[in-house]
Amino acid sequence: MELGGQIRKRRQALGLSQDELAERVYATRQSVSNWENGRTCPDIKSLLLLAEVFSVSLDDLVKGDIAEMKRHIDEQERAAFRRDSNIFTALFIAMIVTCVPLALLWRWWGLAAWSVLAVVALAWSFRVEKWKKKFDIQTYKEIVAFTEGKTLTEIEKAREEGKRPYQKALLAAGSGLLGVVVSLIMFWLWRFTAGK
Repeated sequence: MELGGQIRKRRQALGLSQDELAERVYATRQSVSNWENGRTCPDIKSLLLLAEVFSVSLDDLVKGDIAEMKRHIDEQERAAFRRDSNIFTALFIAMIVTCVPLALLWRWWGLAAWSVLAVVALAWSFRVEKWKKKFDIQTYKEIVAFTEGKTLTEIEKAREEGKRPYQKALLAAGSGLLGVVVSLIMFWLWRFTAGK
């Protein structure tokens, strides 16, 4: 039985309303309703209080729902990783695209604005790296598998771990090359506009 059904069944067996149960576990009636309808899962503190109110062990209360709760938490973490990755990608593209136009448009103020954008992008990159470290995902294939909710086989994982040093070196070289190209374009545009 799902956890929501367990909570509803045990609450009704005790003759408690959702409001009364909410009061006993220091939650809102809406939270109890969400738990019973499977929209959300109670946090660990609430689970412990529910088990105490129902006079059952925590294991009996959540039996069969541990896998579902883990899946729900994993999906939330994957969604947060995707969101942070998308934000970082947008910031990185904006940082590359806006460098020259901001410098040409507002000179030093434009470079100051671009610097703020670069600092924000750098901060967001640290967030993405924390996710990658937490889930031990570094290569493109590992990241794609994680975001799709799949796991690599042991052999695939070993192959991907072997690729990590090469992919990091290529990423560093590509980033350096991109920096040089953007700098040359900026220098060329600066000289072009200064000559007018």
